[in-house]
Amino acid sequence: MLVLPHATFAADSSASGIGALGIDAKALVIQLITFLLAFYVLKRFAFTPIVKMMDERRKTIESGVALGEQMQKDQAALQAKVAETLAKARQDADGIIAGAQDAAKQVAADIEAKADLKAKGILAEADDRIKQDTQRARKELEGELVGLISEATEAIIGEKVDAKRDAQLIDSALKGRAA
Repeated sequence: MLVLPHATFAADSSASGIGALGIDAKALVIQLITFLLAFYVLKRFAFTPIVKMMDERRKTIESGVALGEQMQKDQAALQAKVAETLAKARQDADGIIAGAQDAAKQVAADIEAKADLKAKGILAEADDRIKQDTQRARKELEGELVGLISEATEAIIGEKVDAKRDAQLIDSALKGRAA
């Protein structure tokens, strides 16, 4: 029902109050009831779902922002942890390298000590051989010298010396040579 204000204005030209303004009170009440009914229907079936959807969207956006901030914090914490782990790994690697260098120095020192010990053993063995060779050469020389002395004694004396006399002469000759 549509109420035209100018039609009511003509009928109520002598009225006072609200009617003097050209407003029909009955029409105003009907329009107010229509507005309230339309507002209730819109609120119930349009505004409430729209507001609910907007609240859900706001919550989703807020949770997304909060998640983004949490992810940034987690990323910063993870980067700090990675840096800490890398620093620890570097320290461990430096320790391992230092240990390996120390072990290598120890092995080198052990090898050097073994080589030195072996060289000393070889030198001692060579000294022993030299002494043995010297003693053997002396014995051979003494044997040859005894033979030469016997021959020289025969040549000087002109006679063959018996074994007893020969041994005495050789001993005295050797004692004289040793002194």
